[in-house]
Amino acid sequence: MLFVYGIIQLIAVVSGSLALALWALNRLFPPIERARDTRASVVGSPTRALAISGAGALAPPHRRPEQVAPVVPVAPITHADPTTASPPVWLAAYWQANLRLIGPYLLIWFFSFTMPAVLAPALNQINVLTGFPLGYYMGAQGSLIMFILLAVLFNWRMRRLDRAYGLEAVITPEERGRRRRILGFYVAFTVGFILLVVVVAILDAISYIPPGAISWLFLILTVGIYAVIGLRMRTKDLDEYYVAGRRVPGLFNGLATGSDWMSAASFISMAGALYLLGYEGLAYITGWTGGYVLLMLLLAPYLRKFGQFTIPDFIGARYPGAYTRVIAAVISIIISFTYVTAQVTGVGIIMSRFLGVNYMIGVVVGMAAVLFCSFLGGMKSITWTQGVQGIILVIAYVVPVAWISFKLTGVPLPQLMYGVALRNIETLEAAQGIQSYTEPFNDWTPWNFVALTLCLMLGTAGMPHILVRFYTTSTVQESRSSVGWALAWISILYLTAPAYAAFSRWEILQDVVNKPIVELPQWAANWSTTGLLTITDSIASGGNGDGRLQYSELKIDQDLVVLATPEIAGLPATVVALVAAGGMAAALSTADGLLMVIASAVAHDIYHRTLNPQATEAERLWLGRMMILVAAVLAAITAIQRLAIIVQMVAWAFSLAASSLFPVLVLGIFWKGTTSRGAAAGMICGTTVTAAYMVMSYTYPGWGLLGISHSAAGIFGVPVNFLVTWLVSRRGPPPSPETQALVDSLRHPAA
Repeated sequence: MLFVYGIIQLIAVVSGSLALALWALNRLFPPIERARDTRASVVGSPTRALAISGAGALAPPHRRPEQVAPVVPVAPITHADPTTASPPVWLAAYWQANLRLIGPYLLIWFFSFTMPAVLAPALNQINVLTGFPLGYYMGAQGSLIMFILLAVLFNWRMRRLDRAYGLEAVITPEERGRRRRILGFYVAFTVGFILLVVVVAILDAISYIPPGAISWLFLILTVGIYAVIGLRMRTKDLDEYYVAGRRVPGLFNGLATGSDWMSAASFISMAGALYLLGYEGLAYITGWTGGYVLLMLLLAPYLRKFGQFTIPDFIGARYPGAYTRVIAAVISIIISFTYVTAQVTGVGIIMSRFLGVNYMIGVVVGMAAVLFCSFLGGMKSITWTQGVQGIILVIAYVVPVAWISFKLTGVPLPQLMYGVALRNIETLEAAQGIQSYTEPFNDWTPWNFVALTLCLMLGTAGMPHILVRFYTTSTVQESRSSVGWALAWISILYLTAPAYAAFSRWEILQDVVNKPIVELPQWAANWSTTGLLTITDSIASGGNGDGRLQYSELKIDQDLVVLATPEIAGLPATVVALVAAGGMAAALSTADGLLMVIASAVAHDIYHRTLNPQATEAERLWLGRMMILVAAVLAAITAIQRLAIIVQMVAWAFSLAASSLFPVLVLGIFWKGTTSRGAAAGMICGTTVTAAYMVMSYTYPGWGLLGISHSAAGIFGVPVNFLVTWLVSRRGPPPSPETQALVDSLRHPAA
């Protein structure tokens, strides 16, 4: 009877939640529709860069803020006429002031992650706060806190510089009201989702609800919300389909960018990598956050000023010639397809374990959910869907580890209290003869640690699905601030991941390792069916056959740690289902953006810009949608093969992005002498060197230079790309006056 009563309550909660969600969505998104920019699409509009001779054509330096025009989306840049492309006399001084800011910030950025790594063994002799070894703490939190400070300070200094030159845009009262409405509804959604979790947890405590039913509830509710947003945001306008109409405020673009970023690798596998690798796993924490400093300093504002659709668009305009655009498009497709396959793999793992469906069916269902979000609305629907997904995944990530922290230490602040876990881990490891968790470089060389960290940073700054998000903001200043908001948002998860790993390891070493096999908890049997957990106590399987589980006899895949920890710690079924919903949100939010990159590379860069410039908007929109479908199907087929673990696949994608796109993007902005031939040669050589090292190191695991693994292969491709691009550019004719005028225009934040 209690069971039937619980089911009735569950149905009531689901119905009420769906009604509330639909009401909120109906109120949230029509204001965006009503406020939609009614201008003609900015794509293809006449150039607005440095177009009239002399400085008087542009905002003069030291103009008072009240004289600046209201915020409007910046039109994209096209090739300027050399006879009318005279830069203002003050632009050189502005650019030099910009460079004087960038230089010191880059130095601080570099030393903030290299010095802690070099000094980690010595720093670990000092304990701070709740028991953190200082070397471990600097890698887990210290460097990330420094990155946040750099982003805040640089954004503040650039706003002051823009204000001094009269370049700061004014936000109209109408736009402020629109932003307040959007923020209000995101806050309302957050509160509503938290209340839903609390209500379901209370109902489960009062009258038992099957765990499977709770998992299905969260899946149906969250995916249903994503689908509703995708359907309501459908559009036939290319500007909205590819860049969300260029009207996304910096705060909300930062939220969407952070959600796009917190992939299945971040949510599912990063804490698992830390659990298994210890100190060495901190390369992922530092690498996946430090790249945002590079984005703010070197790329995001200039890409927004360019203002087209894709990264190959920028490369094709900066380096004229169809071959540069096609090379960039092909590289973008390879990177994005590798990355999206990892997300689909994560979806399959989650659905197979939490919903009891076959892995293959889980992959298909997950890709169907992605298509609901992106097929009809493109970047417009993806942007607002990612905002919701980001809220869900952060709540789902933080709640379980905060609960565990409270259970084990009495304080629900895991980011601070996992120092206690580290102390206990050291004691248990010493008693059981296990290698130290916090000791640096047990398995890696320092070279490999720094190389992987740098590859992940440079790959972040060259990842197409992140770079394209900066086309969606309304101004250059908004794009810069959105990088800071994105870093702040992802820091919630990245500061928490080491705590997740530490508390999980403490629980397992204390309550599972060295226990009789027959007394192992039910979670071990549950997860062994997924293939992510193996117990090898028998002599035939390599164990000692003593009937007790030794640490070496417990094989845990890193993809399992986050998903299984709530069960390991004995948390309620509601929390377990919440983690599954968060993992789904992480995988789907990233997959959306990656499929968009693949579709735009084929439909826009290869088909329209290269093969058929006369293609109509309807044809381009149709092809873009078809390519999303095709890419989703191919990613699902590839994911079914389970080629590698998620973090490994993502690391490969980052090495490719670092060695191919990042160098030519930076040189295209900061060195006018970079030529098309140089950029093409650099991209090809950098990618080839990286791919060759990956194949050799992966095929022959014992082979490698300085102990650098295939995950960090990009460290060899990046300097090759820079060097080849520089050499070939120097040996050929300089770029045309139109191209150099384009570079000047990129450096002007308001023209």
